[in-house]
Amino acid sequence: MRFSSRVERVGGDGARAWEIHARAVERTRQGDDVIMLSIGDPDFDTPPAIVDSAVAGLRGGNTHYNDVVGDPDLRGAIARQHAALSGLETKPEQVAVFSGAQNALFAAAQCLLNEGDEVIAPEPMYVTYEALIGASGARLVTVPSPREHGFHFDPEAIQAAVTGNTRAILLNTPNNPTGAVLTRGELEAVAEICRAHDLWLISDEVYASLTFEADHVSPCGLPGMAERTVTVSSLSKSHAMTGWRVGWTVSPAELVGHFENLALCMLYGGPGFVQDGAITALTQDLPEISAMKVEIRARRDLVCGLLANLPGLKCLQPDAGMFVMVDIRASGLSAFDYASRLLDEQAVSVLPADAFGPSALGHLRIGLCTGRAALEEACARIANFAKALQNRHQT
Repeated sequence: MRFSSRVERVGGDGARAWEIHARAVERTRQGDDVIMLSIGDPDFDTPPAIVDSAVAGLRGGNTHYNDVVGDPDLRGAIARQHAALSGLETKPEQVAVFSGAQNALFAAAQCLLNEGDEVIAPEPMYVTYEALIGASGARLVTVPSPREHGFHFDPEAIQAAVTGNTRAILLNTPNNPTGAVLTRGELEAVAEICRAHDLWLISDEVYASLTFEADHVSPCGLPGMAERTVTVSSLSKSHAMTGWRVGWTVSPAELVGHFENLALCMLYGGPGFVQDGAITALTQDLPEISAMKVEIRARRDLVCGLLANLPGLKCLQPDAGMFVMVDIRASGLSAFDYASRLLDEQAVSVLPADAFGPSALGHLRIGLCTGRAALEEACARIANFAKALQNRHQT
């Protein structure tokens, strides 16, 4: 039997990034004491007020078909949050609710891109970008964000990548996996390119609320960008709601009509009781959210401190997010081999970052999604491995 050629577009090297994680999951199922730092699923509980709202909706019968592009009250709450973040007046008609940011990104690609179009994206980038762009028939064109520049790109490299086939630029700020936050100057340069070449900007801002030293700037608020920007976000990381699958786009209202048509044949709307919980997440002052951010920052500082000065390792302290990138190029091992041996010898699961793009070659991504005691133990095991590896090289 034959399959569509699309199956090739949605596979690829990105899938290998999860091989070590899958091995680690299997070992934990067998009872092994593996410390899991390879996935971005916060260990915090969803705040009880959110859960209570969803349960009340469930028990109250909000279990039938809902508005295809989202509950009106939820769209209004998202619009208000977006206006506060971007400084741009935002109407509920500009919002479309999807089953997570990944689904929203996929919808944006389907409704904006044609066969043969090109989309420029800085790398390192999240591993699904290539597949979701490829599924639309477009082609991803990457520009580097080198480790030596703090994982920031040169806007001139984006300008140089523009061709007659370029249709959009895809940005992720704060970035996964690096935690880099694009500056206003960098975003203004990208905005100028978009305006000059009549390009769409797809802006993945899932980690916007998890910034530390750097301020997040939403590019849709820059001059001339509201009419050409699709902002994507979700509650997954900000509110510890990864399994709830609540994401959205904010875009020109005309595009929302196309999203609705796509959702009619793909989602047909999300569960109403889930959206009840999402409304609470966006409208109530929840102390758990600020406490979570403080804790993630403390975990970042702990890991970066414990891994400092280890042989063959260099940490880059992230400005945002819930990951730390570790440069292991001096160890003499590839990222995949380093991560694989670390799992085999020390029972610590980290993600080899090669699949995020060439700029991440020779790096590991360490998740901050477990408690400080486990992180301390994981760092001790990593230190043991690094020192043992150095001793083997010296003998």
